[in-house]
Amino acid sequence: MIVSTRELFKHCYGKYAIGAYNINNLEQAVGLFRGNLGKIKSNADPANPQVSAPFILQISRGARSYTDKRFLEAIIRAAEQVFPEAIFAVHLDHGTEEVCYDCIDSGFYTSVMIDASHEPFEKNVEITRRVVERAHEKGVVVEAELGQLGGVEEDVVADVKLTDPDQAAEFVERTGCDSLAVAIGTSHGVAKFTGTQGVRFDRLAEIQRRLPPGYPLVMHGASAVPWEWVERINRAGGALANTSGVPEDHYFKAAQMGVCKINIDTDGRLVWCAIYRESFRDKPEDFDPRTPGKAFMAAYAEYIIHKNKMLGSAGKLEEVRRFLAQA
Repeated sequence: MIVSTRELFKHCYGKYAIGAYNINNLEQAVGLFRGNLGKIKSNADPANPQVSAPFILQISRGARSYTDKRFLEAIIRAAEQVFPEAIFAVHLDHGTEEVCYDCIDSGFYTSVMIDASHEPFEKNVEITRRVVERAHEKGVVVEAELGQLGGVEEDVVADVKLTDPDQAAEFVERTGCDSLAVAIGTSHGVAKFTGTQGVRFDRLAEIQRRLPPGYPLVMHGASAVPWEWVERINRAGGALANTSGVPEDHYFKAAQMGVCKINIDTDGRLVWCAIYRESFRDKPEDFDPRTPGKAFMAAYAEYIIHKNKMLGSAGKLEEVRRFLAQA
């Protein structure tokens, strides 16, 4: 069942965070749905209520243009039928104004992110406000961003610029955005921190204190970049170096401070890369594309279960279902 992030955030605020996972293809979609239902090897396996979780399925601009946006939308619609127990939102990740309008008008997305964080403050307010007005007319909710994460996201290369708490309060009031992605020290890509850097919980607390009670915040660039997966990639012929991520025990702490949505993309790419490289290394005679695909879907499902446990969302699916029924 496709739902609004607004309803998901009402249920999770201050208690747990919801994983927002990017997909680009069929195998990622199937592994994601299986993982959020506690199914590992088969679509037909019974859902496991102890680990089943609501989630946010994210589509980036790059994923939409990789082949054709209609392919991904068709995969998601099919997954909703194959996995009727699932409760999830469909979200545009890091959209431009033009792409946001396309997604809003499509009637498919329940949530869009307008990312004008690279613009000056007043320009960011202006663009975000226009998107909010258009989205709210169609019942679509809007995530915006203030401050900048380091690293590379789509075609934008940025340095870290932490979110100013006072500006955050003004930005939310003037734009009417439904949630706010804040820069609290994390970065996109495989290298999040250097030296003694880490998540700026002090800055997060100041932002939360200035915003209305219950206002949902978002943490981008939150992949953990586990060294075990990096090592598996490198042992199978990869060459990843200088990697670092967000400690997974920071997820739940952030959730208790108002972070309702935590974006995880890089970790999923690492799982994909490791499984496929190992398959090619260990079975050089095998040219069946389904061989690594089957292994990846199972491994990704297990990894999603692990992530949801760290987010605190594992086991919350039936609670959310009851909450939605009463709303």
